[in-house]
Amino acid sequence: MTNTETPDSNPDAAALPLPAHTVDGAARREALQEHAQRPRFQTTAVAYVSRGVALVIGEREPALQAAAQLKQGGLDTAVLIEASDDDERLSVNMTDGGIVAARGVITECSGHLGRFVVRVAGKQGAINLARELQFKRDDFDLVLDLSRVPNIDVQIPPPGYYAPSGGAALRRALDALPEMVGEYEKPKYFSYDPDICAHGERGLAGCRRCIDACPTDAIHSLGERIEVDAHLCQGGGSCATACPTGAIRYVYPPVSHLLDGLRGLLRGYRERDGERPVVLFYSEWGREQLTRWSDRLPESVLPVEIEDVGSVGLEVWLAALAYGAHQVWLLITEGMPPAIGGALDEQLRVARELLAGMGFEPGRIVMITSADGIPAQVYEQGLAASARFAGQDDKRTNIRLAMDHLYAHAATQKKSVTLSAPAPFGEIKVSREACTLCMGCVAVCPAGALSDGEDMPRLLFIEANCVQCGLCANACPESAIKLAPRFAYDAELRGKPRLMHEEEPFNCINCGKPFATKSLMARMREKLAGHWMYQDASQRRRLEMCEDCRISDLYLKDGGIEVYDKPANRDVSGGSE
Repeated sequence: MTNTETPDSNPDAAALPLPAHTVDGAARREALQEHAQRPRFQTTAVAYVSRGVALVIGEREPALQAAAQLKQGGLDTAVLIEASDDDERLSVNMTDGGIVAARGVITECSGHLGRFVVRVAGKQGAINLARELQFKRDDFDLVLDLSRVPNIDVQIPPPGYYAPSGGAALRRALDALPEMVGEYEKPKYFSYDPDICAHGERGLAGCRRCIDACPTDAIHSLGERIEVDAHLCQGGGSCATACPTGAIRYVYPPVSHLLDGLRGLLRGYRERDGERPVVLFYSEWGREQLTRWSDRLPESVLPVEIEDVGSVGLEVWLAALAYGAHQVWLLITEGMPPAIGGALDEQLRVARELLAGMGFEPGRIVMITSADGIPAQVYEQGLAASARFAGQDDKRTNIRLAMDHLYAHAATQKKSVTLSAPAPFGEIKVSREACTLCMGCVAVCPAGALSDGEDMPRLLFIEANCVQCGLCANACPESAIKLAPRFAYDAELRGKPRLMHEEEPFNCINCGKPFATKSLMARMREKLAGHWMYQDASQRRRLEMCEDCRISDLYLKDGGIEVYDKPANRDVSGGSE
């Protein structure tokens, strides 16, 4: 792998045809020019190799016609004619035009540029089509899918896969495919820290927001953690936006780089006497649209180009406001994948609830889709002082720093605000009547929000760390935990350990060591009352011993571990028949 040096995320904003008829316009022009000169950053590259082996899938005549054209363009092309009968097995022949044509039922079509795997039904199971067609390899480099229903049905298809919906789209695909031969690189857009991932723990299901937010199907569950296919990822960034812990981070650019750039841009604008600044995030896809109506923007609007609007979320928007922006606008382009749009909608809902709880107008953050959607008026009132904190690569830290600054300048300073579910912040409610302090919740918490009392039977909670993943509630055998989405503005309320439940310890009847709680022991006696192994008084007595004393007692009894024979009329799981 090689490193790809990439310019700052905002190199083109200074080149937009932005008017400068006022002091604000002049300040904007100079601030954007200064911003464009920022140092470059580096990110790891993801490599593809395409040797020009293409597969066309579809009905016989259109597939053969497309394959002939691709062959003329220099591609080594094969055709798969989809069979409709599930019992039909693979058949292969050579057409008069020298194209290998197969007919069969597809059981798998997956992959990306340079590595598409296609399998079809065979008598002994699935058959690798590329190998069967004598291509001396197990995959295809390119796929043109003319099926009525695409075989790779995702919101953003992988590189090298084309599923045109009509004549014009087919012509574009036929022109593009012959050019996709050689070696290619793209940035690796993300990093993943499994240690703080809240996807699962000890076989329990938790957060899956990144999976739901991915439009390319690049993220898959591995049970307790997730896996991201860097070759399928195309930089939408909605996974990082949706992730509550920051386990997935967007690194093109790193958020610290983006935030430091925003801070410098807003400072530069103000130093040149610019007023009422608005940060407008737009992507390469929105550049042409923005160019057409940039002269309609207020001259206080500072455009910031990023890879994808879906890659910036709560922490970036709130930081921009803390750095002095009066508003944040997001340019949403036509055709945005629903997964990205859904992630942004959820982030926008949470952001507006947080702002409203402090007395700020929810319209401080807005989405626009056209020139007609430009807000008629920029908010006159901003913060009395702009934040100076440096951008961090930790998501929760950026949110905390931004929220603390906004709260310090808020008109309303209540201690907390209730949020709509789902939300990445909140507390938990623990039923003291039901909780036995078994500490199953502590064992699965991925964010360190829950802890025990060390030598005392206590359950402690730190709200600042809670990501509302639900693992604690899923792990509780007594259903004693409920989630309560909210945000605690008050730093002490948010960060101070809170006692959720405590009990008197149950001491070992042999050595006196505390090893459980009285309620846990009562629950255990109740559940094992009918078990065949605990009908003898000595057996029941061992339940009230710590682990060390229990083992010692087993060995002292008749000089070794007792072996119990299960009575014929007893159920091994407990209880009498």
